[in-house]
Order: sequence, then C-alpha cells, then structure tokens
Amino acid sequence: MTQTSQRPLRVLAAMSGGVDSAVAAARAAEAGHDVTGVHLALSANPQSFRTGARGCCTIEDSRDARRAADVIGIPFYVWDLAERFREDVVEDFVAEYEAGRTPNPCLRCNEKIKFAALLDKALALGFDAVCTGHYATVVLGDDGSRELHRASDMAKDQSYVLGVLDERQLAHAMFPLGDTLTTKDEIRAEAERRGLAVAKKPDSHDICFIADGDTQGFLADRLGGKAEGDILDESGTKLGTHEGAFGFTIGQRKGLRIGHPAADGKPRYVLDISPVNNTVTVGPVEALDVTALTAIRPRWCGTPPSGPGTYTAQLRAHGGETGVSAELLDDTLHVTFTEPVRGVAPGQAIVLYDGTRVVGSATIATTVRRETAAAASD
Repeated sequence: MTQTSQRPLRVLAAMSGGVDSAVAAARAAEAGHDVTGVHLALSANPQSFRTGARGCCTIEDSRDARRAADVIGIPFYVWDLAERFREDVVEDFVAEYEAGRTPNPCLRCNEKIKFAALLDKALALGFDAVCTGHYATVVLGDDGSRELHRASDMAKDQSYVLGVLDERQLAHAMFPLGDTLTTKDEIRAEAERRGLAVAKKPDSHDICFIADGDTQGFLADRLGGKAEGDILDESGTKLGTHEGAFGFTIGQRKGLRIGHPAADGKPRYVLDISPVNNTVTVGPVEALDVTALTAIRPRWCGTPPSGPGTYTAQLRAHGGETGVSAELLDDTLHVTFTEPVRGVAPGQAIVLYDGTRVVGSATIATTVRRETAAAASD
C-alpha cells in the first residue's frame, strides 16, 4: 500500500475558518496541487459572531477562511448549502431525537454535505478531489482501490466521523493532516509560520448548528409543547415526570429530577426512551451493559465483508476500541461484543476497524442488554 498518488490535482479545499482546514489547504497547495478554497455557508442566519469556542458557519468564520486563502494565495468562494444542510442534517437530527434515538450530526454532514453535495458540485466543475482538515488517511492499493485508515496520531484521529464514506467518495478525498505525527500545538505553530491569522483561533466544540451548546434548549424550541411523560423504574413504577423524552439520552445520569433516591442509594441512569408512550426508564448502571446489537443502513469503505468476521469497533467520536464479532445478514449488521459495553444508544453509529483500516459503519437500531441475554438463555 502507498499513500494516494501525489500527481498534481485540481483540489477544492473546504475551509471552515478554523486552523485545521487552513493548514490542510496550505499543505495541498505546497504539494503542487491547483487548489481553490471554498467556505460552506451552512447557516440560514449567520449574522451572529462566534461565542467563545462554540459554533461555526458565522460571518466571522467565512472572513477568517477568506483571509487564510488570501495568505495561501488561492482563489476563494463561499457556497450556500444552507437549505441542503437544514434538510439533511438539522431536520434529521431533530427527527432522530423525536424518535428516541441519539444521532451524530457530524457523520451525517460528512455523508450528505461535504462528500455528497459538495463533492458532486466539485466534480461537475472539473475538480479531482475535495480536501478537508480531518485527521485520517486515504491509502491507495496496488490494484487502484482506496482504503480509509486512522490518522498517524491516534490522539487526533477522526476516522470515526468519516466511516460513512464509500470507495467512490474516498477516490476523491484528500486529508493532508492525517499522515503526520504532529500535535495540535504544532499545527498551530505551522499556521503561525505560514502567516495564517487563525493560528490561535479556538477550536469549535459540540454541535456546529447549536452555537451556545444547549442541545436540550435547541430541541425544546422545536419539539416543545409535548405532553409531559413519566419517568419509570425497571419494574414500571413511576418515579417522576419529565417535560419531553427528547431531553434525555441513554446513559444519562444528571438532570433526571427524580424526587426520591433508589432503594440501594446508588445513582440511576437512563436505560430506555420510548417516544410512543413518552416515557423514560431509569435503573442502575449495571443495566446499561450491552452485549450485542443490530445496526442498519451499513456503508462500506470498499468491498462489503462477506460472512462472519472479527473486528474492533468504535461507538463514539472520542471513544476507544472494543473487540467484536460481526456479520452482515440481509443488509443488517449483527454485532456481538467481546466484553459488555455501556452508553450504547439506538441512532449512534458503530464503525468497524480491521487494524487501522476503516471497514465501514452502520446506524445502531437495537441493543441487547446483559440481563436480556441472560433471561433468554434461562
């Protein structure tokens, strides 16, 4: 395996206004590629400036991206994809929470916006590749196939949120930051050496379209007015009420507002969310142990696997790896964990790895808890 061909390409560099995408664009240009910068206007109301380290897609961000492009010496444009982003990412996010699931909007954005809407437009205009500041690596095989691998530095690896990319999309993807062992401080130092004003700009955190970080408030504005529901224990006993099941996530401990403690005095956690009857079920932390799951809508970074296989899996963007066995049956991925895991919720993505290679991803549909598995074997 070798790194993706370094022949000069026409490259469209997605520039968010942050330091990573600016350095990625600069490296692509320095490598001899014909680079054009583009900032995606994803907000229908970008008038407010960034607050602290949260948010993106503001007027400030587009200006920062333009200034970086000027310093690099590349053409720069702003493309309005706000309507597509609203439909494919924001509305999907709200609908998933309303259905009692926990989505990852970054995966959806990569799948539907950066490597679908943006890539399709780029190819139509004659570009060869889309460049981003993600930390991951595309590797070219001797047969011309492409694989997605983890970044050289695991501490910064972002391959999890790219696990939705198929081989066609990988053929037109460029990640200049993925194969260098550099810390974020070194990336900032590089940006400063290049004269990029974003060198000291704070990273954006949380969900980009929720600038203040208040996810529950964002959902309440869109899903508020629902009838209050019950908070139940595992036996079905009512422990309290809530103002909307959308305000909870599997594994949540804080903010349950239960009036009296558990009999054993231990904390309780959200175990299940039922939008059908608007109830939230809570219980002990041990009840969160998941031994198996099914996942739907699989997307493969290359040829789909055939038959059962052994892999490692990642279940959240900043989570660790865990051993699994997995098999695709009738377009549904069946996964069994080597050891029980916690904090697994329908709607999340599971990404499978073979060493550093990303095999593919799927959306978690159902989970099997330790007690359920034990009961089934009785």
